[in-house]
Amino acid sequence: MKSDIDGVIIRELKPHEDQRGWLLELFRQDELSGLDWPVMAYISMTKANVARGPHEHVYQTDYFCFLGPSTFRLYLWDNRPSSPTYGNKFQIDVGANRNVAAIIPPGVVHAYKNIGAVDGIVYNAPNRLYAGVDRKETVDEIRHEDSRDSRYILDD
Repeated sequence: MKSDIDGVIIRELKPHEDQRGWLLELFRQDELSGLDWPVMAYISMTKANVARGPHEHVYQTDYFCFLGPSTFRLYLWDNRPSSPTYGNKFQIDVGANRNVAAIIPPGVVHAYKNIGAVDGIVYNAPNRLYAGVDRKETVDEIRHEDSRDSRYILDD
């Protein structure tokens, strides 16, 4: 699936179903550049009508999987001056009815909001360790949600 931001990959996650239930492949090494291979993974639950972000990373690529059972609005802004899509904004509704993986490179500001009525689950497998080895390094985040004059607005 195409996004309006260079280097961002949005790909549909297709469940494999049978009489026992379903299985969803979140990550396949053969479908991702070696530079973006995950080094850690975590899962988070976001309550209805709650947002996370906007923020960006200097070095880290995020590998988000939006799994439901709620719907999320994913917001992306290209903040890389050297990018051919610098300044572009892209948003897409994902999760409950559209399971996707979103690969978000450094310099792309991102946020998501649970726009559904129930708690929602997001899996992330970034290519860098949070706070480095043994959590002793500076966290690679530029937080825009803390700025009153941020140009990264989550418009519902």
